[in-house]
Amino acid sequence: MSTLCASLFHTTVLASEVDVERESSATFSQYNGNGLSFQSDNNTFSLRVRGRLQFRYANPGISQPTERADFEHNAGNQFGVNRARVKLDGHIGLPWIKYGVEYDAVDQRTLTATLSFEKYDALRFKVGQWKVEYSRERSVSSGGQQMMDRSIINRIFTLDRQMGASLYGNLDGPGAANFNYWVGVFNGSGRGDYSNHDGENMYTGRLQWNFLGESVEFKNSDITRTATPKAALAIAGAKFKSQFTRFSSSGAGNLANFSAGEIEGQYDIQQFVIDGAYFYKGFNAQAEYHEKDIVDLANNNRETTLRGYYVQAGYFLSESISWWPEPLEMAARFGTYSPRDSEQDERFFEKTVAFNYFFNGHKNKLTAEVSRVSLDQFDTEVGDETIYSLQWDVSF
Repeated sequence: MSTLCASLFHTTVLASEVDVERESSATFSQYNGNGLSFQSDNNTFSLRVRGRLQFRYANPGISQPTERADFEHNAGNQFGVNRARVKLDGHIGLPWIKYGVEYDAVDQRTLTATLSFEKYDALRFKVGQWKVEYSRERSVSSGGQQMMDRSIINRIFTLDRQMGASLYGNLDGPGAANFNYWVGVFNGSGRGDYSNHDGENMYTGRLQWNFLGESVEFKNSDITRTATPKAALAIAGAKFKSQFTRFSSSGAGNLANFSAGEIEGQYDIQQFVIDGAYFYKGFNAQAEYHEKDIVDLANNNRETTLRGYYVQAGYFLSESISWWPEPLEMAARFGTYSPRDSEQDERFFEKTVAFNYFFNGHKNKLTAEVSRVSLDQFDTEVGDETIYSLQWDVSF
């Protein structure tokens, strides 16, 4: 899979470079607040350069607890640059042959590198490395989130970034006959890994029904105050074998209670998610329900089923209260999951409240948040932590 993607990308770029050299004689640039753009005079090439900085103070300065020991960790405050991203995108050769690159300057790693063919809305094709279009929450950019971090269930169920290829599109039928779809095949080894190790690919699919007649994008917060309701329901699934049971921007790894794979392809994994979203007059809500079945092939085919869900909503109260500042949104989220088969044995809970002040939409916003994560074992709370955070996120 990785060899095919690399060859296709290389061939397309070389052919386009020849066209650009032959047909283009000049470029011009402009800055419109959404990146610095360069474009050839005959539109055979374009480049947009964007940046994003995210400054955060958190007390305590620790990520969301994922094990009982995390609640006993005495962490100090966090203050500094939480994210620093550089993004490049544009087209090459033809306006519908697009590319995109995203680099994380904090951790010094390439997050996204894609080549897309998007001539037709109903049938598009993409190769490279990117966040698999699986769950709505993970597909929303970190710069466009309603909360500072994704819910506690994201780490358990996300497919995150993978290398592979995908077909996708929007079937824009009349009324409720409006659907988005994504089908893909990936290495299944996470960000930055060119091999699937065990020789078996990751297969994914997502079908989204935009039942009110308009496509619903991966975004949070109804900043534009949608005049006509928009809503979507979706189901997605994935199947793969791997020595890994979780994925993140850092790459592949293993969840608590799962050791590093003793053999390649040790874990046979199937999972699915059902999610929904709604936008109307300053109100935005979304929710997801996940199940993940893991069979340990090296330990007598031991099977573990993980389950979790979250619900989240935000509202610009100025739509109902005259004195409320128009750019200020209030949001709340509840999430829970069980890291074991028995939900009574062990269960994590998250309760988060956030206030977002949008100076210029998601491109310049200030967020204040309080989040409480707790762990119950046999219906008795054995750990809890409350995190107070303040964050400024700016894109340019």
